[in-house]
Amino acid sequence: MQVRAMQGDTVDSLCWRHLGSSSAVETVLDINPGLAALGVILPNGTLVTLPDETPTARQTELIQFWD
Repeated sequence: MQVRAMQGDTVDSLCWRHLGSSSAVETVLDINPGLAALGVILPNGTLVTLPDETPTARQTELIQFWD
């Protein structure tokens, strides 16, 4: 999916608005070469490609010291 940045948008805010989570920020930066070079606040009208799905969070093993 491709979206256009509005005034004041960041990659985080685009992910949150269109994907419902900001967990895809690294993926968005990977699939949009040069996007990070534009700065934190994206220029108005910047075309950004978003992934079709948000990446799943890694499962970490829970270690309990006391039962």
